[in-house]
Amino acid sequence: MTQRDIRVIGDPVLRTPCEWITDIDQRVKNLVEDLLENVDEDGRAGLAANQIGVGLRAFSWNIDGEIGYVLNPKLVEVSEDEYQDGDEGCLSVPGLWFPTQRAWYARVEGIDLDGKPVVVEGEELMARCLQHETDHLEGMLYLDRLDRATRKKALRQVRDLM
Repeated sequence: MTQRDIRVIGDPVLRTPCEWITDIDQRVKNLVEDLLENVDEDGRAGLAANQIGVGLRAFSWNIDGEIGYVLNPKLVEVSEDEYQDGDEGCLSVPGLWFPTQRAWYARVEGIDLDGKPVVVEGEELMARCLQHETDHLEGMLYLDRLDRATRKKALRQVRDLM
C-alpha cells in the first residue's frame, strides 16, 4: 500500500480548484488506487485527491462498509427542503469537529476508470460525504460552510494548532 500524507489546512493545494481529468492514464489509475487504499482506514469517510496533494477531480469514500471512487464528480442534486445538522470533521483539519449544516440527500455524477458514467447518491452520512468531498475539489473546506460565530471559533482553534 502506498501510504500518502494528508495535506492539512494552510497547504495551498487545498484551496485550489482541481482540474478535470481528460485522460485516464496510468497516473489516474495510480491515483484511484491510492485514494481507495488510503480511505480504507478507521475514521475515514472520504478522501479527495487534493488532500493527498494531487490537483485532479477525484475522490473516494468509505461509508457503512462500502468503499468506492468517482472521477470528475459533479454535485448535481441536493435536497432543498431537508437538512441535517451535525458535527463534521476533516482529515485536513485534524482533531477539530464543528456543527455543519448539509443537505439530507445528495447526488453526484462522474465517471469510472473506463470512462463510463457513474452515479453516487445517498442520504445522511453518504450525502454529507458527497458534499464534503466535492467541496474539496472546488478548493473549499467545511470550515467555509460554518456560520459566522462558529467559523471564527474554528479558525481560532486552527491557529492554536499550527
